[in-house]
Amino acid sequence: MIYTVTLNPALDRTLWIEKIKPDDSNRIEKEERFAGGKGIDVSRVLTELGITNKALGFVGGFDGEELEGRLINEGISCDFIRISGETRTNIVVNDMKTGNQTIFSARGPEIRPYELMQIIHKIEKLETPEIVIISGSLPPGIHPEIYRKIIEILKDKGAKIVLDADGDALKSSIQSRPDIIKPNVHELSRLSGINLVHMDEIINTARSTCEKGIGIILVSMGARGILLISGKEQYLASPPKVKVVNTIGAGDSAVAGFVYGIMTGKSMAEALVYAVAAGTGTTLRPGSALCRKEDFLKLVPKVKLYRNDEIINIR
Repeated sequence: MIYTVTLNPALDRTLWIEKIKPDDSNRIEKEERFAGGKGIDVSRVLTELGITNKALGFVGGFDGEELEGRLINEGISCDFIRISGETRTNIVVNDMKTGNQTIFSARGPEIRPYELMQIIHKIEKLETPEIVIISGSLPPGIHPEIYRKIIEILKDKGAKIVLDADGDALKSSIQSRPDIIKPNVHELSRLSGINLVHMDEIINTARSTCEKGIGIILVSMGARGILLISGKEQYLASPPKVKVVNTIGAGDSAVAGFVYGIMTGKSMAEALVYAVAAGTGTTLRPGSALCRKEDFLKLVPKVKLYRNDEIINIR
């Protein structure tokens, strides 16, 4: 079974406004709500691509009920811990005139120690976890060491761990040697303490991080694509040019695409192509609608794959 762990899920309230006018009333032209949070996004895309999985995490209050209901309506299996606080709501504002997107991310509810232990116990009781994707920010009341603790529990169960985190949570978790990490270039810069701009800097920093015991590092770089570094291999997959209408969830969709490749028996290089196709597919959809399978299948043949700067064809 594949599991996703999202300790700080959210409802994404997405608004469209014709043109944002400062110091004036702005009429909302359209509004939609989506279940959000990085691991939740991964679960949604995996389900869309036909991969069965279960979402774990915290939910609370009426917004938590809505989040879980939306996931159930999408056919996603959930096993959440109920908390006393209210699941956060993020606000996403789309300026229809300029195409700009502004995101207001809430901190999330404070997690009490007994609630934290409930999810630890749930993870300890998981039977035969195959792949576990741990991702997203931490809510108030949780120390960054939590990801390290979860990884250690799951590795003892033989699970393959995919980690998508930032800051202290990423720094702490690396000591437990997750199998795959997916920082974007800014997160890798914060991890290394180096402002990474040029490709050779990114490659060298990713490789030195890999040497700390990480199996695979996927570095997402926006329009430049995704770099894969492992102990012996190096690939870069670049997306086709598309009209980007949204960037929310593109990195999470890339994680889902890579896991989809693993679960369908593909090579690392092929899984990387799937990651880029899924991430790009999400940029075509407004709000937090995420990648659709029909877009994914159309994009896969259009992704360019390079091995050590040489373009290769794996299809």
